[in-house]
Amino acid sequence: MYSQQDLDDAIASGVITAEAANALRAHIETQRSTAIPDEEQFRLLTGFNDIFVSIAAAILLFAVGWIGQSIGQATRLTIDPRGPTFVAPLFVASTAWGLALYFTAKRRMALPSILLLLAFVGGVFAASLFALILGIGPDAVNDNNQLGGIGAAISAAVAGGAAWLLWRRFHVPITVAAGAASAAGIIVGLLVAGLGQNSDQAKNAILSLVLVLGIGIFLFAMWWDSSDRARLTRRSDVAFWLHLLAAPMIVHPIFTLLGLNSGSASLSEGLIVILLYLVLGLTAVAVDRRALLVSALAYVLWALADLFKRFGAVELNIALTALVIGSALLLLSAFWHQARAAIVRPLPENLRDKLPLLDRTAIVATQQAA
Repeated sequence: MYSQQDLDDAIASGVITAEAANALRAHIETQRSTAIPDEEQFRLLTGFNDIFVSIAAAILLFAVGWIGQSIGQATRLTIDPRGPTFVAPLFVASTAWGLALYFTAKRRMALPSILLLLAFVGGVFAASLFALILGIGPDAVNDNNQLGGIGAAISAAVAGGAAWLLWRRFHVPITVAAGAASAAGIIVGLLVAGLGQNSDQAKNAILSLVLVLGIGIFLFAMWWDSSDRARLTRRSDVAFWLHLLAAPMIVHPIFTLLGLNSGSASLSEGLIVILLYLVLGLTAVAVDRRALLVSALAYVLWALADLFKRFGAVELNIALTALVIGSALLLLSAFWHQARAAIVRPLPENLRDKLPLLDRTAIVATQQAA
């Protein structure tokens, strides 16, 4: 099976022309009963070998990290006698980069590339953070939100630089989301340092900032989506990962700030959760991204289960909740295209022009004819 990215790479290397690639896409499109945009495709597996390599890479990275931890303890480079050391994540990041030079750059394997990217960026972040704590002194950082926030911001900046290097070298779609997460980490870390206290007001300020950043990342994802409304290139994959990052950053602060995840729901709170989920669902259908629905799913499951319990269905509250939500999501999946058409067509034209196309087949045919 050939992915959209494989076709893009073939065009870039001159193996096939853009016209031939569009013709192939149009042919495949005619063999499907559902248009590609409604499938929200992204490349995760190119074959079972992806799973095999990912498992082997995870084992190797675990072993390298363990060895690095042992070396750090032997050389007394740990935060405390039995604590973490920057050597372990540094070894993990270095190994991940070396593996990516083959499995990402040459083999173009999807799942191992995602795993190795996360290992590299995460390893760089952890190594930077542990090294800073070791340099400043663990005792100085303990219970000091200002130093902790500044250290986290600096580490996030270093991780962002690592993500930029990965993007320049490998152009893996998830890299942009990793860079966006690093940028968000810098801002949140600086806010934590500025607040310097653990109070309800400080926590609410942090949650509010995370919500704003989540909306910003969502708009950034929509910018990528609007540049490839037919979802023919890797720009759509970049947008997918950005949406996946933005969704929990939007959903969790909203429900937390409204006090809707305290452990029990009143009737009004449960109805608010369901109403918010419907709003998020309409947004998800309009932009043709399911991440918002998945991120808010836990909240609506909890709210419905609590409501069924309050109305007397104590023994069956979980079963009834699963039945309602499962049936609704399956119906939505089955009629996703029709639901999108009903939501998108009444929107203003300038807004519709920024959303994914309702029908990609006509665009592909036009490109083929051109």
